[in-house]
Amino acid sequence: MPEQVNVPMVVPRMAVGEHGWRVTFAGMGINLALGILYTWSVISDGIPADWGWDMNDKSWPYSVACLVFCLVMVPAGRMQDKIGPRSVAAIGGILVGLGFIVASMTTSLAGFIIGFGILAGAGIGFGYASATPPAVKWFPAAKTGMIAGIVVSGFGLASVYAAPLAKWLMVQYGIQKMMLILGIGFLCLITGIKTIVTPLWFGLSQMLQAPSPDLMQLKEMKEHLAGKAKPPPPVTAEDKDNLTPRQMLRTRQFWMLWFMYACGAGAGLMIISVVTKIVKAEIDNETLAIAAVVGLALGNGGGRVIAGMLSDKLGRKLTLFIFLVCQAVLIMLLTLTSKVELLASAPALITITALIGANYGSNLALFPAITKDFFGLKNFGMNYGLVFTSWGIGGFLLAKLAGTMFERSKEVTPEGSFNFAYYTASILLIAAAVMVWFLKAPHHIEVLNAKTAEAKE
Repeated sequence: MPEQVNVPMVVPRMAVGEHGWRVTFAGMGINLALGILYTWSVISDGIPADWGWDMNDKSWPYSVACLVFCLVMVPAGRMQDKIGPRSVAAIGGILVGLGFIVASMTTSLAGFIIGFGILAGAGIGFGYASATPPAVKWFPAAKTGMIAGIVVSGFGLASVYAAPLAKWLMVQYGIQKMMLILGIGFLCLITGIKTIVTPLWFGLSQMLQAPSPDLMQLKEMKEHLAGKAKPPPPVTAEDKDNLTPRQMLRTRQFWMLWFMYACGAGAGLMIISVVTKIVKAEIDNETLAIAAVVGLALGNGGGRVIAGMLSDKLGRKLTLFIFLVCQAVLIMLLTLTSKVELLASAPALITITALIGANYGSNLALFPAITKDFFGLKNFGMNYGLVFTSWGIGGFLLAKLAGTMFERSKEVTPEGSFNFAYYTASILLIAAAVMVWFLKAPHHIEVLNAKTAEAKE
C-alpha cells in the first residue's frame, strides 16, 4: 500500500484588499447618510414658533426615532444574516427617504413622529444593521475594533456636513422643503437611481457584500498558517463559539452589556438631542451653536475609530471603562457652566461637546466588537441587534427625561435647566463603569481559550 502523503493546503490570495475595503467604505458612506438623526437639534431649533411646539414636543420625533431604530435592528439583523446586506440596506434607504418626504408635508407633531420618528427611524435601523456585519467578516479578528470603528464613524461624522447643510436649506427654502430635499437625496444615495448612464439600480447599498462561508474558512486557515490565529474547525464541526440569539439571551453577559450600553449611549444621545439649546443658553449665537454640533460630530466619528483601535491594543474592558468615566466627568462639567465663566465660553463649550461626542461614539465601536468577541460572528447581525435595543431605549428615556425636566425646571428657573438630567446620566455612567470590572467572557469562550492553550503546550 503506497504511503499517504499529506499535501499542505494552498490558500489562494483573497480579495480582502478589494472587497473588504470597498464594503467597509460603502458601509461608512451609508452611515454618513443615516447619521442625519444626529442633526435633530438643528432641525428642531428651526421649527417655527407658530407651529406651537414646546421643548417637550420637540423631543418626541427624535426619541421615537431612537426607539424605533433600535427595535428594528433585531429583525433587520436577522434579515441581514439570512438574505444578505444589499437588500436590507436598500430597504433602509427607501424608508428614510419616504420618512423625510412624509415629514415635509406636515406641520403637526404627529406627522413628524410618523415621518421622522417611525419611518425614518425604521429606515436607519435597516441601513445600520446591514453596514457593519459584512465589513468585519472580511478582516481578521485582530482588526475587528478598527473596522467596526471605521464603518460606524460615518454615522457620527454625518453632522459635519448635515448640520450646516440642513441649516442652509432651512434658511433658503424653509424647514419643509429642506426635509423634502434631504429625503430625495438619501433615497437616491443609499438605494440608488436608474439612468441611461447607469442602467442598473446603483447606490451604496449595492456595494455591500459578505464573504462566502468557504472564503471565510480559507481566510481563517490563511491566518492560522501565518501564525495569527488558532486552527479553524472543520466545516462539519459543531460551532461552539457562535451562540444563537436564544443562547445569548440566557447569558448574564448579554444583560450586563445591555445595561452598560443603555447608560453610555443614552447619556450621549441626550446631549446630542439638545446640544444647540445647551450652547445657545450660554452664548446666544447661531453660528457657534452649529459649530458645537459639528464639533460633537467630529468627536463622535473620531471617537469610534480611536476607541476601536485602542480596544484592539488595550483590550475592550479597559477601553470601555476609560470612556465611560470620562463621559461622566464631562457631563458633570455642563452643570457648572452657569457658575464658572470659563466653562461657559465658546471654546470651552465646543471642546466639551466634542469630547462628549467622542466618548459617546466609543460605544458604537466597542459594543459591536464585544458582541462579536463574546457571541461569535455567525449570528452577529441579530445578536448585535438585540444588544443594540439598549441604545434606543437608553436614548429614548434620557432624551425624554431631558425635555421633560427642562420644562418642569421653568417653575423654579424661568429660563429652564438640564441639570437634573445631567446628574442622572452621570450616575448611570459611573454605575456602568463599575460593572465593567465584573464582566467576564462567557463560559464557552473561556473553555475554548483553555483548550487552545493546552493544545499549544
